[in-house]
Amino acid sequence: MGKALTSIGFVGTGIMGGHMARRLAEAGFRVKAWNRTPDKAVALATDGVEIAVSAADAAIDADAVICMLSSGPVCDEVLLSEGGVVGAMRRGSTLVVMSSIPVETARGQSERATAGGLNYIDAPVSGGEKGAREGTLAIMAGGEVAQVEGLLAVFAPMGHVTHVGPVGSGQLAKLANQLIVASNICAVAEALLLAERGGADPARVREALLGGFADSTVFRQHGLRMVEGNFVPGGPAKYQVKDTGTALALARAQELQLPIAEQVDSLFRRLVDEGGGDLDHSAVFLTLKNMNQPGTSSPNNREWRIP
Repeated sequence: MGKALTSIGFVGTGIMGGHMARRLAEAGFRVKAWNRTPDKAVALATDGVEIAVSAADAAIDADAVICMLSSGPVCDEVLLSEGGVVGAMRRGSTLVVMSSIPVETARGQSERATAGGLNYIDAPVSGGEKGAREGTLAIMAGGEVAQVEGLLAVFAPMGHVTHVGPVGSGQLAKLANQLIVASNICAVAEALLLAERGGADPARVREALLGGFADSTVFRQHGLRMVEGNFVPGGPAKYQVKDTGTALALARAQELQLPIAEQVDSLFRRLVDEGGGDLDHSAVFLTLKNMNQPGTSSPNNREWRIP
């Protein structure tokens, strides 16, 4: 990490990754990006991002490669397969996995990367599309302190980074984050539904609670989505289920009982099962409305559909 990092390979330019790659290019880094759906990467060319023809092409000669793909299995396939990212990276460069993946997946990737002469940091993020667009993401980094500190200039355009422990700790912090976020979303949805059913204007109730103990980023952003009926995804519900499921699997392995998380996970799974997996996770509000419609005791007996 002696010399300044100037070139970044970026793998995964979806809802959040595209903004992150753009911000890095605007900060003066030479960014070469790839995405499984090419059009999402091509659009970044006007922002000064070079478009790679493959994931490996994005990684060649990069000082660091950032991975922002959707899941652990997808990351493993793109990073570790024959002809993948890890094999293309230059020895001494750093792989930064900012995807939300299982802890054991991050540790396995680290072993493979280290065996190939690479540095590895798991650094998942929180803040959604808004945070990625504005560069205000919370970044939770696991790995060696010196390696994280050597990437401070890279993290800065994307948000604020905190070193939380060895490899895998970033994913642990993200799981903790996701349990809090998911539970908060469900609590906000129940509260606004109660207000609406009781005859109050939920939009005015939300306004009245701003600044009080019930206020939070989730309440402000997702409460607004609920009262406006805006469920265009910033964080798709299917990814929320991925994360709550990962957290519960880890809890079971640690012999922990997390009853609130179990209930929250079941609500999001119902949303996905009803066809709302690609909606924003705040659309759990619609699932709660569906559950409380007359004659809708089961998901197959309902009078409305998720748009």
